[in-house]
Amino acid sequence: MIDVLSVASEAYPLIKTGGLADVAGALPGALSPHGVLMRTLIPGYPAVMREAEGARVVHEFDDLFDGRARLLAGRAAGLDLIILDAPHLYDRPGNPYLDPTGRDWPDNWKRFAALSWVAGKLALGLIEGYQPQIVHAHDWTAGLALAYVKYGPSDQVKTVLTVHNLVFQGHFSSDIFGRLDLPPHAYWEGVEYYGGVGYLKAGLAAADAITTVSPTYAREIRSPAFGAGLEGLINARAGALHGITNGIDIQAWNPATDPALRQNYASNTVHKRHINKQSIAERFGIVGDGMMFSVVSRITDQKGIDLIAANVDWLVSLGATLVILGSGDAMLESALLAAAARHPGRVGMVRGYDEALSHLIQGGADAILVPSRFEPCGLTQLYGLRYGCVPVVARTGGLADTVIDANEAAVDAGVATGVQFSPITSEALGEAIQRAVTLYGHEKVWRRMQRRGMKSDVSWDASARRYADLYASLLGLERDDYSGD
Repeated sequence: MIDVLSVASEAYPLIKTGGLADVAGALPGALSPHGVLMRTLIPGYPAVMREAEGARVVHEFDDLFDGRARLLAGRAAGLDLIILDAPHLYDRPGNPYLDPTGRDWPDNWKRFAALSWVAGKLALGLIEGYQPQIVHAHDWTAGLALAYVKYGPSDQVKTVLTVHNLVFQGHFSSDIFGRLDLPPHAYWEGVEYYGGVGYLKAGLAAADAITTVSPTYAREIRSPAFGAGLEGLINARAGALHGITNGIDIQAWNPATDPALRQNYASNTVHKRHINKQSIAERFGIVGDGMMFSVVSRITDQKGIDLIAANVDWLVSLGATLVILGSGDAMLESALLAAAARHPGRVGMVRGYDEALSHLIQGGADAILVPSRFEPCGLTQLYGLRYGCVPVVARTGGLADTVIDANEAAVDAGVATGVQFSPITSEALGEAIQRAVTLYGHEKVWRRMQRRGMKSDVSWDASARRYADLYASLLGLERDDYSGD
């Protein structure tokens, strides 16, 4: 077995704000059959502490970044956890990064430096004798952990950094460096970033291997258009860069057994989805027939929601309907609500997020729109494939890697699973919507696309095998040395 410490600021189902949580929550179970034992170090937020009943105290800190703290070890939600219980850092309302008003916590530098510092100590075997062979850090909130390992007293532990979204980098002023407990030379060797401290940059510089959540995103972030100012460093570390596409939990997302659906179905009974479509129509006030498009997303420019708003009138003119679930930018929300007011019975919106409703939408809508300007991997289109809700996606990142465009050759070969469009403009999205409506009008073609998508392998199995092989290569192991495959 390979012993890996995963360091993550969130993990589903304990706490989630995005895809990072899905990955951190799913990887341990997916890796187990491949000879990897993964424990997860996570902050002791209130939601995590509620699930930590029975966890044992394994270490106490008299002063961890200006407060008392302790480490708890236990198992919850199917995960082997090491919980950093530091009430002065994590026992507060809001989500892991933002206060209840939506602003960054002013001490985020300290909150995630503490998480990373503890990871460094665990990596060196200084707490309860536990020492993993690999530390796997996720995004900027854990990136500094790899610097703590690199500049610690031992270099025996190997390190991996997964970039879920390069835009979020953890950039803080230089005056915090003296409080990070790193040697002075670390600043100029990787921690310094545009005159300040960069947590993600520190991880990129220190990691033995860097992964992104899709192969296309791994290529994209080497360019100025997607590199967010870090493309120079990423190109310098290109030999350590790997793109490994995310998977989804195919048990939690299974249309044959999903309790959120009014009617369960499989690929050979995909026609039964119309019953779920009726339920969606009732929930969103949709009347009449026609193709139903859907949106389940954060309402932001990055997700291309402005492109959708610009195409609502066009979509309705084609005889289609639209249902929207999400929240975010106030101006974009207003534009979508105005579109719903212009087209009563044809466009409906529910603000916020509802897990069960998101499942129902995937289980009944005909297509789901994912016009992201950039998308490291994307999970929404994977859920769509799994549920026969045909994805209409921008040709970028993981969207390009996971959806097979319904061009003429792909349709004739019976391998198409969705519609891709490029460039990422409102005009191109409008053309993609029209293509989807035309395809929907050919029932046999559409059903074949749905069934092909439902048979796509969107599980974690292949990706977990790639992670296991990456770990093994870092340790100089052959598959027979660690895996029961």
